[in-house]
Amino acid sequence: MNPSDVTIRPMAGAEELDLFGRLRYVLDHELADDFAQRRRRPEWTWVALDGDRLVARLAFWGRADADRPALLDFFDLDAALSRDDRLTVGGRLLDAALAAVVPKGTRPPEYSRFVPPDWRDDDAARSAVEDRIAIAEQAGARLLTERLRLEWRPGAAITEPSGRLTFRQFADTEELLALTTSALAGTLDAHSRDDLTRMSARDAAVQHYEDEFARFSSPRAWWRVAVRGDGEPVGFVIPARNAYNPIIAYLAVLPAHRGNGYIDEILAEGTRILAGEDVPRIRASTDLANVPMARAFHRAGYVNFEREIKMTWSD
Repeated sequence: MNPSDVTIRPMAGAEELDLFGRLRYVLDHELADDFAQRRRRPEWTWVALDGDRLVARLAFWGRADADRPALLDFFDLDAALSRDDRLTVGGRLLDAALAAVVPKGTRPPEYSRFVPPDWRDDDAARSAVEDRIAIAEQAGARLLTERLRLEWRPGAAITEPSGRLTFRQFADTEELLALTTSALAGTLDAHSRDDLTRMSARDAAVQHYEDEFARFSSPRAWWRVAVRGDGEPVGFVIPARNAYNPIIAYLAVLPAHRGNGYIDEILAEGTRILAGEDVPRIRASTDLANVPMARAFHRAGYVNFEREIKMTWSD
């Protein structure tokens, strides 16, 4: 194969999903519904073809009402290609898609890739991850974080309340924004730390609310503030359901109350709320480097079933 002869183009439409599906990824089962719901679109979905052979593919994801994508989450290369050809074709594909999809002068969406939890111990998996990282870096991206993808299943124990904390709903959106702003002090979360290099804690809290919390269709009555006996908030949890799974969307202990073991009770409350809805699973994620949070999920019976590589572009 001559990489310079490869045809790179967006998909013609959902009728080419069979072509796109000739390479495989763990999110393939979501593609048809994502297209139907406009979370994916032909102009956001790209292929690299050597004749009629699919040698690479790429796709962005976005909200149904958005005019630009929020995430680059499909990027697959034919493992049968030589490494040099994979890097060349992958680089051409990524460059072409970014040039066509991302308005000039704006920041490209983050790149996300789900990988096996033991990817560093498997030569093929490691090579695939490192190839994609190298291509994205060549296009100007940098590694932001590696995250643990976590799952709780019915039957796993849920920590019983100790009596130290009680839980109530948020008084209003302003209380949620104020508590989120406070929780960002000393955060170990890489996304939040990155946001704080570009905006105030209050602005980061507002952005998180508008981009995620406000869009959940699940009841806000599930969201809980944890309070001590004197009524002082010590943290909060946002149990929710996104377009794909029940999730623990956010979990925080306020800075003045960290180190007291409250995290276990707050996570248990969020888990209990979702478990009460008879869900088949609960998903969550946290940075690999956020050791206290990762340990809390482990104690709560959440299993690390995948990891996620996150890359970002500078402004």
